[in-house]
Amino acid sequence: MADEGVYTTNAQIQAFAGTNAGTTAKAVTATDVYVLMVEAMINDDTSYNWSDDFGGLDVDTKGILSLAGATKCAMIVVNADPTGYTARERETHLDFLNTLYDSAIKVLLDKNKSAFIRGEST
Repeated sequence: MADEGVYTTNAQIQAFAGTNAGTTAKAVTATDVYVLMVEAMINDDTSYNWSDDFGGLDVDTKGILSLAGATKCAMIVVNADPTGYTARERETHLDFLNTLYDSAIKVLLDKNKSAFIRGEST
């Protein structure tokens, strides 16, 4: 099955979800269900349609978007089937993923940084 995401791949989601994540929850058929919704949420949260402009973005911006999308999707995977984690492992892993997600969103929201990564003058 092909990746459904614009800037988030199933391999990235699976890598961030980790080896303890449930096999069914991190399968391509599962991640394809919500990856576009997560990307739409990121576009909405940052008030910019990154999906439409993705092809013309530089590699750094693509990396930041992929990080945001993959970590948010990985949080869904971990919550969908947490049985491979102890409660402490799950909490720590979700905190780690959330920190990465928040950092990426902050970069995308910063007007000077977002203008810079889009190649615009500030």
